[in-house]
Amino acid sequence: MPADANQNGDIFGGWIMSQVDIAGGTAAGRIARGRVATVAVKEFVFKQPVQIGDLVFLLRRPGESRQHFDHGQGRGFRRAHAGFAVVVKVTEATLTYVAIDRSGRPRAVPKN
Repeated sequence: MPADANQNGDIFGGWIMSQVDIAGGTAAGRIARGRVATVAVKEFVFKQPVQIGDLVFLLRRPGESRQHFDHGQGRGFRRAHAGFAVVVKVTEATLTYVAIDRSGRPRAVPKN
């Protein structure tokens, strides 16, 4: 949306970061079967700009699941809106989530 863009029509990186975190947190919550919190963003690389009207989709590649943490990499892509469908990788990130209990304290992730 225009409110999410700068004067050049490029979407703010912070908006993209929030969407990656929402998608990653949703997937981590399913794995943890409950609440999770983002505890680290190791790296967030912006490869191409995203413009108003681009369709953005996120893919999550799960990483190792350890006792408390679910590590994963998020990748964002856009489909250009210039009359033809071209998929371009626009971002890549590594986020870490921790499973938490109702008090907000770390808890173990249930085994399959």
